[in-house]
Amino acid sequence: MTIKLLPKGTPFVKRLLDLIITVLGLILLSPLLLILAILIALRIGFPILFRQDRPGYKGEVFKIVKFRTMLDLRDDDGLLLPDSERITKLGQFLRATSLDELPALFNVLKGEMSLVGPRPLLVEYLPLYNAEQSRRHDVIPGFTGWAQVHGRNELDWLEKFRLDVWYVDHWTFWLDIKILLKTVLKVLKREGISQPGQATAEPFRGNQPDA
Repeated sequence: MTIKLLPKGTPFVKRLLDLIITVLGLILLSPLLLILAILIALRIGFPILFRQDRPGYKGEVFKIVKFRTMLDLRDDDGLLLPDSERITKLGQFLRATSLDELPALFNVLKGEMSLVGPRPLLVEYLPLYNAEQSRRHDVIPGFTGWAQVHGRNELDWLEKFRLDVWYVDHWTFWLDIKILLKTVLKVLKREGISQPGQATAEPFRGNQPDA
């Protein structure tokens, strides 16, 4: 695993915070990670980890790592069934508690992500952003972010992007500390896990002409 000591788009104090918290977190959480891996292997199957291409700083693609929460169920044409039909009870618990996100700490350790920043979304969304929304990639993506502590998946896409760009323009070390503390409270309360009628969030399909 290649670790970037100071990734592009990351101030020194931000990277130092990332490394200290991430290394300590991985050490303290290692027994929990092992238990979750065993449960996923028994209840969902292999592979235990889910890897997916995501755009990072300036849109550079990396593979985010999460715990697997869904079954690989497909229709007669070989297409994946909707998330709501594939997610398992264990997967729902992992998402409700955000435990499925823990392996992404390795992305933070490697320097592909930060603890705080705009969440890395799907690669296919890149051409759908307008110029202002694309500015969310002017910083390294985050494990949690300003949008996540203001509603997460309960927010519509335009509001999420507005909050992401606000973070880009107003970043400070103390803002990151504030977001991390707020994230802990959000996770404990299990707020903003999904949009109404969705397993997580409705896909982003682009901006309206007046957006």
